[in-house]
Amino acid sequence: MSDRTKAFAAVDLGASSGRVMVGHVGPDTLHVSVAHRFPNRPVRLPEGLRWDILGLYAGVLDGLRAAGRVDSVGIDSWAVDYGLLDADGALLGNPVHYRDSRTEGVAEKVWTTVPAAELYAATGIQYAPFNTLYQLAAAREARQLACAERLLMIPDLISYWLTGEQGTELTNASTTQLVDPRTRDWSYDTAARLGIDLELFAPLRQPGDPAGLLRPEVLDETGLQGPVPVTAVGSHDTASAVAAVPATTRNFAYICTGTWSLAGLELEAPVLTEASRAANFTNELGIDGTVRYLRNIMGLWLLQECMRDWGLADVVPLLREAARVPGLRAVVDAAEPAFLAPGGMPRRIQAACRATGQPVPETPAEITRCVLDSLALAHRKAIEDAQRLSGRSADVVHVVGGGARNELLCRLTADACGLPVVAGPAESAALGNVLVQARAHRAVGDLASMRGLLARTQPLTTYEPRGDRAEWDAAARRIAG
Repeated sequence: MSDRTKAFAAVDLGASSGRVMVGHVGPDTLHVSVAHRFPNRPVRLPEGLRWDILGLYAGVLDGLRAAGRVDSVGIDSWAVDYGLLDADGALLGNPVHYRDSRTEGVAEKVWTTVPAAELYAATGIQYAPFNTLYQLAAAREARQLACAERLLMIPDLISYWLTGEQGTELTNASTTQLVDPRTRDWSYDTAARLGIDLELFAPLRQPGDPAGLLRPEVLDETGLQGPVPVTAVGSHDTASAVAAVPATTRNFAYICTGTWSLAGLELEAPVLTEASRAANFTNELGIDGTVRYLRNIMGLWLLQECMRDWGLADVVPLLREAARVPGLRAVVDAAEPAFLAPGGMPRRIQAACRATGQPVPETPAEITRCVLDSLALAHRKAIEDAQRLSGRSADVVHVVGGGARNELLCRLTADACGLPVVAGPAESAALGNVLVQARAHRAVGDLASMRGLLARTQPLTTYEPRGDRAEWDAAARRIAG
């Protein structure tokens, strides 16, 4: 391994914004800085909700231009969504947004061919109406799909435009509900029964595999000096975030917080039991043969939507006021599908409280406290269920991602779980992206070494549990009915 600090560009595309981060890695060095941030605003067209993928790609190019010299580029993004290419490699329309309504009622139709229990036993993926499998079923009669020669998940599409080479990275592929988590290959039987042509997908890639070199046109546009390799990373942003959990023990739980909360355990093998399916846990693939056994929770989307409704941009004063509101007066089920769509979130939260006979929060601070108490409860339930269903215990909870900066949420999660919470790093997806690149380019060692470097170099805050868990038990019973 070279003693020279190496630089890696992490393209990290979230559901509401994108950024290009530059990470510098050496034997005892790990830090990331922002080269460029840009918005990710979906567009509602007459045909439905779509991603502005060209705007995102322009933001990526601007970010690479601002990044300066780098030894590699890696790309991660949200999961399940994809772009379709024709025989010439041209994009067939803007990718459909996972919150588009086209998948409403589709899952039930799919289950008439492959029952839900069989689908889970084959793929281990939790039910979500927007899973790629259901999106493909919804698009079965669409002309775009009929004309398509290739399907690329969002980070693979960006990688293709940068390099001209096509591949399907495994951690993101596992979210399609078309991968067998035991073989870490396609679930050929599932696809055949549902009439899904797996030839649409490019060959699978592993995190750390080479994904091509920046095209000459990209070098010209960004000012980078070639050759610059693109390296496959854990291209599902949660896979990258979990790779950046600074765990020093095997028995840890994690919560990746942002627009969504992904709460669970890192396992060596999937849990494909009927009890696991009934609890709506997913088995997504991670790096180095790991399985991300987790539940998908609505997350800070609830608060983001409330703030949009209130016309507020700064969350800090709101959290300060919410901390003074008495806790657990009213809570909602943060996994309730009624909270999935955008718009009118404060009213929907109030309606849910009213329907369960609880005091209705009125002010922004009261609604914010309701949201955060509810998220802490959802975190607790997910972590307790994950331990029960997997047989693996957790001694500590690592909170990574943007929510690691939310002191109130971290304190409430520690109180609800009755376990210490270690908060940080906040830039976990970018750091995981950088570290997988760094390992591929011999700047860092194995997963344990990566996590050791994180623990030594990243600012972390520990929150010890406080108070009486009986109050949390009582609140949980209110929303359980």
